[in-house]
Amino acid sequence: MTTAPTTTARTRRTAGLALAAAAALLLSACAGTAAPAASTGPAATEASHLTVTDAWVKAGDEAMSAAFGELENAGPEPITVVSAETELAGRVELHETVENETGEMVMREKDGGFVIPAGGSLSLAPGGSHLMLMELAGPILAGEEYEFTVTFADGSSATFVAPAKDYAGANENYEGGDMDGMDLGDAGHGSGH
Repeated sequence: MTTAPTTTARTRRTAGLALAAAAALLLSACAGTAAPAASTGPAATEASHLTVTDAWVKAGDEAMSAAFGELENAGPEPITVVSAETELAGRVELHETVENETGEMVMREKDGGFVIPAGGSLSLAPGGSHLMLMELAGPILAGEEYEFTVTFADGSSATFVAPAKDYAGANENYEGGDMDGMDLGDAGHGSGH
């Protein structure tokens, strides 16, 4: 004689399957495949059109660091990232790297935020646009994963997870007045991001 599973057993099995599916989605995002960022707010917000791939953050124990990745907009209109935050840093700025009047490549805060074209993407990469992490709360450890939240012009937000990697390169300078007196280590002037 066989018996049907109880309601409690079916509920546990369903919850287990849902957890397994969520874990598979998270693992696929960490493996570099496309995964939509988790968004908050009503449907059809700017955040609902964002997918983040190949996200990573520079490991280190200096005063500053940076986060990178590919931001993709699946929506029919441009979307604009206006701010970002993470528990790693007391302050996060949206930065671009540009040539100044003397021909030197410098980092500066991006006026108006990052615009991602309709059906297009924006690369956050060393030597280019990036999320600048300032006033770090502690060291960023290679191999660990860290959560970031980006906020859009319409007030919606999305989160994504980025693993930390060791990295040295790029060598931009920071062009800004609010960094005076801050120990930049290898993450600022001659930064390595």
